[in-house]
Amino acid sequence: MTPDQVLSIRPKVLTEKQRESYFEDGYLLLEKVVSDEWLERLRAVTNQMVDDSRQVTRSDAVWDLEDGHSAETPRLRRLSSPNDHHPTYWEFASRSVLPDIVADLVGPNVKFHHSKLNFKWARVGEEVKWHQDIGFWPHTNYSPCTLGTYLYDCTMEQGPLGVIKGSHNGPLYDQYNDKGEWIGCLSDEDAAGLDVSKVVYLDGPPGSVTIHNCRTIHGSRPNSSDEGRPLLLNVYAAADAFPYTANPLRSKYDQEIVRGKPVRWADHDPRPCLVPPDWSGGYTSIFALQQEEKWESSA
Repeated sequence: MTPDQVLSIRPKVLTEKQRESYFEDGYLLLEKVVSDEWLERLRAVTNQMVDDSRQVTRSDAVWDLEDGHSAETPRLRRLSSPNDHHPTYWEFASRSVLPDIVADLVGPNVKFHHSKLNFKWARVGEEVKWHQDIGFWPHTNYSPCTLGTYLYDCTMEQGPLGVIKGSHNGPLYDQYNDKGEWIGCLSDEDAAGLDVSKVVYLDGPPGSVTIHNCRTIHGSRPNSSDEGRPLLLNVYAAADAFPYTANPLRSKYDQEIVRGKPVRWADHDPRPCLVPPDWSGGYTSIFALQQEEKWESSA
C-alpha cells in the first residue's frame, strides 16, 4: 500500500501526525508505549537467557559473544531469533501492541520476518556502523520496518539507536567491500558523505519503541556507560511484501501473519535493491560482518 492508502485507514494506535512523520522522516520514537507488565516479563526471560549463555564458549548461529565472555562474566552482543527460544518473546511480538503499530504504518495485513536481541553490554558494547537493513533481506517492496523495544532506560551514553532523518527516500548504498565481501555497512567514503546534521539519536525511558523503515540509514555508538542496553528488535512487513532471498535469521515464525490475513498479490516497488550473499547456509551477525571477523556460523 502507498502512504496515502495507509493514511486513508483509521489508525489503531498512532496519531495521524505520527504516521505522517514516519512517512516523511523514516522513523518514529514512541516513549513508554510498552506496559510495565510486559517489561517485567521480558526482563525476566532475558535474565534467564543470559544465564543460559554462561554455558556457551564460542559464537554460533544463536549466540554472538563479546570478547571476554565467560560463565562468570557473560558478555553478549546478540541473541539471534529470541522468539524461537522462549514463548514470551513470541507472545510479545505477535500479541502485544507492536503489530497494531505496524498495521498503522503498512496497512492492516502484517506479517513477521525475524527477531534479534542486541545487548550492547556495559563498557564493551560495540559500535554499529551506518547501514541499511533492506540489503540484508530484500523484499518486493519497502514496507518492512524494525521495531526496537528498550527493556531498560537508554541514555545517550549507552549508545541509543541513531537514524539519518529522511534517508529512506534517498539512495540505497553498496554494502560490500572492495574485495566483493559483504560487510553490512556503508563504505568509509559513502559514510563520510552523509549529512550528519540530520542524525537523530533515539534515547528513551524503559518501554520506549523505536521504529525505522528498512531503507533508513541507521547505526549506534559504543556503550560507554556502566549499564547494559538490551534492545529487543522485531521486524515486520506488509503481507504483500515477499522476500527475494533466504532469511539470514531464520525463524519458525517467518512469514506468519500477525495481523489481518494473507494476500494473493505481491506488491512490487520499481526501485532496485541490493542483493546480499546467499544466507541459506547460515549467518553470523552484523557485528561480526562489520568487524570483518572470520568465525563461521554453526547453522
